[in-house]
Amino acid sequence: MEKAEVAQKIYELVEKSTGKKKLKSSDIQKTISADLNITRDDVKAALKDLVDEGKLIYTYFGGSFVEIPPK
Repeated sequence: MEKAEVAQKIYELVEKSTGKKKLKSSDIQKTISADLNITRDDVKAALKDLVDEGKLIYTYFGGSFVEIPPK
């Protein structure tokens, strides 16, 4: 599976959980790797690309969470 497809699935997952539950990086890795049957390292690489591009950000509230940046 291509990294762009994995990144799209990650973004959709984070977008869907916005306002309901804050997702940790490990939550995303577990969910996406199980859904797409790929390694957690592949998910980490796609997540890193999304953060580097500014599409997602890390926030800290007693733990690190991945969120969509505020407008």
